[in-house]
Amino acid sequence: MAPKRDLTGKNFGRLTVIRELPERKHHSVLWLCRCECGNEVKVKSSNLNSGRSQSCGCLRVEHSIKAHQTHKKSDTKLFAVWCSMRFRCNNPNDKSYHNYGARGIRVCDEWTNSFSSFYNWALSNGYNDGLTIDRINNDGNYEPSNCRWVSRKVQGNNSRKNRLITIDNETKTLSQWCEQLGLKYQTIEMRLYRGWDERRALGK
Repeated sequence: MAPKRDLTGKNFGRLTVIRELPERKHHSVLWLCRCECGNEVKVKSSNLNSGRSQSCGCLRVEHSIKAHQTHKKSDTKLFAVWCSMRFRCNNPNDKSYHNYGARGIRVCDEWTNSFSSFYNWALSNGYNDGLTIDRINNDGNYEPSNCRWVSRKVQGNNSRKNRLITIDNETKTLSQWCEQLGLKYQTIEMRLYRGWDERRALGK
């Protein structure tokens, strides 16, 4: 039986091997690899050595996109937005997948199958390079009826992680209260973490 080859530090396409993992898959050695896109993935030795695995999955998606690409807009920011939207909903190896695809959030068929459809919708709904795509319902899909273009500030206020606080029958996100009262967000967040009640934390 040939000695096991140490693949640590070696490159296979876009993948760089970080270390061998103690777990096995079908009795095969698994290696933790980092892709050029930043994602980490577990890969079998045989898939690395044979060339079957050369990325975390992003290379396959890009090849699919290029194979159907006729719009000649691949260097635009809007095209990058479209790709990122699809990656985080469809690629389990994407670093944001747990907040999107793993939660059941999908990109509608119209946009998944056609960048041109997404591009036309974007331009018809106020897109410019200073805005980001935002889902109105954070549990809903990426589709025309549930998406809009907003500033990063507005998107932050729409985040499912942003705490809603009601004082005197007025409800705002923590970010909005801090802006209205001229308070530092991190300071108020720490007060709440330490157990202060919301009114006291905001000085109301």
